[in-house]
Amino acid sequence: MKIGIVGGGFMGLTLSHEIAKTNASVKVFESAAHMGGLSTHKDYGPFVWDRFYHVILPTDNYLIGLIEDLDLGDELCWRRSYTGYYVQKKFYSISSSKEFLLFPALNLWDKGMLAFTIFYGSKIKDWKKLEKITVKDWLIKMGGRATYEKFWSPLLLAKLGENHEKVSAVFIWTYIKRLFQARSSAAQKEHMGYLKGGYKTFFDTLQSNLSKKGSEIALNSAVQSVKANPEGGITIICNDKEEYFDKVIFTSPLNVLNKVANQSLFESSKPTAPVEYLGVICLVMITKKSLTPYYVLNIADKEIPFTGVIGMSSLVDLDQTANEHLTYFPKYVSANDAYWQKSDEELTSLFLEGVSKLYPDFDENDIVSTHLHKALKVQPLQVLNYSETIPDVQTKHKDFYILNTSQFVNDTLNNNSVVNHVQKFMTKFKTESNLH
Repeated sequence: MKIGIVGGGFMGLTLSHEIAKTNASVKVFESAAHMGGLSTHKDYGPFVWDRFYHVILPTDNYLIGLIEDLDLGDELCWRRSYTGYYVQKKFYSISSSKEFLLFPALNLWDKGMLAFTIFYGSKIKDWKKLEKITVKDWLIKMGGRATYEKFWSPLLLAKLGENHEKVSAVFIWTYIKRLFQARSSAAQKEHMGYLKGGYKTFFDTLQSNLSKKGSEIALNSAVQSVKANPEGGITIICNDKEEYFDKVIFTSPLNVLNKVANQSLFESSKPTAPVEYLGVICLVMITKKSLTPYYVLNIADKEIPFTGVIGMSSLVDLDQTANEHLTYFPKYVSANDAYWQKSDEELTSLFLEGVSKLYPDFDENDIVSTHLHKALKVQPLQVLNYSETIPDVQTKHKDFYILNTSQFVNDTLNNNSVVNHVQKFMTKFKTESNLH
């Protein structure tokens, strides 16, 4: 059996790995020059690492299982990680229970309310009711305004930018469930992980395994059309060539689906409102010296143009980055934000000014190189009643399947969630396709 997958992002590639373990062959069509989508890599000169920042949590059981399935378990490294807050022009570490208790921005009552919010949020099962209230209103209701302003607001700003007041409480519920479980119950310290060589190691190994099993990943291959065959199966037209498949799985975004797939293959309800997407503009800086001791620095200062600092070299061993320090400065913005109108040179200059404000002793002579990365659609904003507003997409052909991240309504968009969704999909797909 021959199966085609449209989209070579993390979801499409995970699917290809699972299918290739059966009696079927698979071909992945990816329009970009690199596989992996938002998880792809970048050649920074002295070393290769992820284009955007990624981390693996001890509770990412589905992702860790996939890594081990690729025989990469020995390449997975765990390190103590540190979290910081920049508030009132000062840096504070909140990387342990003791430091949290000493965090001066919150009084003892506020800290108690914060702890209650986290505990209560981690126990919630019925996420649908959280769609009816904004994350801001829910957090204030649970922990008070002072706790929201001093703790939650900077965290939300770092992850969602100015759009954080639009989203429902579902967002912070998924965040609490995933991130706060990263603390080890014994030491109450955060630990996070990474693969040696970054996600390039993951994708190179996956591609090699596919090749050994007679499957392939076609890069620079933008699909032009997907249509049904009268006698069964699906035809994909790519680079003006037709190719027949017994089954096709479409993992690219809905706007691509509407553009290339024949209307006889699927039906989609009209959304009650356009789905808003959050994008990211991220300056990546390679330096001779360390900028920050924290893996994540949340910033509660609107004078700083980026919404957080990710000190990758506080987590990743320096032998992975040619003994140089790797730091990400992300700013999350909506699709209509004025930042998209600025040139790369303007954005780089603006972000470097922010670095100097944040770190007055920073010497620009320590910069080895800077790189500006952009992604217009990182994740949909989970606004109020999000699950009721997104289009309902259904296939109309027994050989055509759709699986993409726009349908994540009660999950954070991370690679662990993607693997979970793929594995659930495969249970049904293997049965219907008689794969073994």
